[in-house]
Amino acid sequence: MRILVTNDDGIHSEGLEVLERVAGELSDDVWVVAPEFDNSGVSHSLSLSDPLRLRQVEGQRFAVKGTPTDCVIMATRHIMRERRPDLVLSGINRGSNVAEDVGYSGTVAGAMEGTVLGIPSVALSQAYGKSGRDRIRWHCGERHGAAVIRMVLAAGIPQGTLVNINFPDCEPEEVRGIAVTAQGKRDNELLGIEERRDGRGNPYFWIGFSRMPFTPGNGTDLKALAEGKISVTPLRLDMTDEPTMTHFAQAFAERKAG
Repeated sequence: MRILVTNDDGIHSEGLEVLERVAGELSDDVWVVAPEFDNSGVSHSLSLSDPLRLRQVEGQRFAVKGTPTDCVIMATRHIMRERRPDLVLSGINRGSNVAEDVGYSGTVAGAMEGTVLGIPSVALSQAYGKSGRDRIRWHCGERHGAAVIRMVLAAGIPQGTLVNINFPDCEPEEVRGIAVTAQGKRDNELLGIEERRDGRGNPYFWIGFSRMPFTPGNGTDLKALAEGKISVTPLRLDMTDEPTMTHFAQAFAERKAG
């Protein structure tokens, strides 16, 4: 099995190295094509107005001056064009990608682009808690990653679907199981703007989440992580809301008839 590994945290990120080792447990044919720099939060964006710069780091490791989506396209259409990958793994992200994060995540977008190209694809992220970004328990995702991916592949990934895996912020032996989940939803009041002043007194702003009490919904990715479980969420490329589509079709038909 030929595996393409990408991410959004960049070619030098620790999570990418962890995922390379996870991929190495699954195959001896692993290729890495990742952004030259951190591209967190770029979602499924493409570089249409700027050229893509490609750098071979070493062997089968490449860096692209572009987004995670650019990386997957560059890998499949250029670097690996003679034989494209059988599996795309994106991550392991620094921090969880659950609930609304999914829409912003470059990690999820890397798997999304693989799915667009017809390749089974999985996004992986490692949650962290109050200890912060400098004390992430990468060994949790590393210990359980290959086994969970094998289970996903054995179950089968339908065309047009990608899988979003999130590892909880705990020691590997403290994981309380695997939960197949729905994408959750946070309280939108948690999202805020923080205003600061630079050295010249000019204002600048940070977007961030407030640390407020929040109860996640049952059966969601948020709930699974809160319970110390690995969250496995299937996501569809087709975002059509079929019940509303039917409702609109009826409403427009009635308006036309009237």
